[in-house]
Amino acid sequence: MHTEPLIVSKSSLYVVATPIGNLQDLTPRAIDVLRGVNVIAAEDTRVTGQLLKYFGINTPMISLREHNERAMAEKLVQRLQAGDAVAQVSDAGTPAISDPGAQLVAAVHAAGLRVIPVPGASALTTALSGAGFTCPHTLFYGFLPPKSRQRQDAIAPLVTLPYATVFYEAPHRILDTLKDLADGFGHDRTALIARELTKTFETLRRAPLGELLPWAEADSNQQRGEFVIVIDAAPPAAPDETNAHDHVLHPLLAELPLKQAVAIAQTITGAPRNALYERALELKKAMQS
Repeated sequence: MHTEPLIVSKSSLYVVATPIGNLQDLTPRAIDVLRGVNVIAAEDTRVTGQLLKYFGINTPMISLREHNERAMAEKLVQRLQAGDAVAQVSDAGTPAISDPGAQLVAAVHAAGLRVIPVPGASALTTALSGAGFTCPHTLFYGFLPPKSRQRQDAIAPLVTLPYATVFYEAPHRILDTLKDLADGFGHDRTALIARELTKTFETLRRAPLGELLPWAEADSNQQRGEFVIVIDAAPPAAPDETNAHDHVLHPLLAELPLKQAVAIAQTITGAPRNALYERALELKKAMQS
């Protein structure tokens, strides 16, 4: 375990994860970085200011928001080239994940300068860890479109994917989004709603999508806060057994009448007679053409 005092590297951008609710989730390394850099690029200096005050950090801040990120990225690259160390933070969680930050990171890479991620809190991984879905693959979608029609169109190609799918959602859209998710993925698909993660009123509710909507509708408290929705992967598709017994039917049909070939094939395979008969008709027709 590395326990030596942190020495902040010059000309480096530190991408620092900050708490998503519980301030105690800020890591010791992140605290050292925020104290040691020359400037902190914050999504909202008022929000980050409260965090810095709590930990007694006096590093100056500048605002790096979605509307000014491109321009600020150029200025920060210049500061990095001059030798400054810069920390980038979002209001909560890990920068550049459904938050500003990616443009600055890309600009720093393009300038040949060092990018140093400082891992920590993320609503994405926090919700996944509490979901209990065993699928080994995950698709992070983020926020769906705000309008229902576009949201439904976005959901449609995701329904059959063999991945657990993760969405973020705001409180004023949560009911409409749950309805569209249930209609798209099916009311029986299991999902998790994670609300106000790490905060006082944190709620994790796992149930079929068809049950989650009435549950949220019945309690206005469950419509408040920030949401992560995790939907389990699509169940494996049923195997296509149309030609599963062709290797048995083919040689029998070549030597025997159709009914006799089917009877013997059923004895050998144990497959349903009607299915074997239908397939045998298809094969016999193909063999005679």
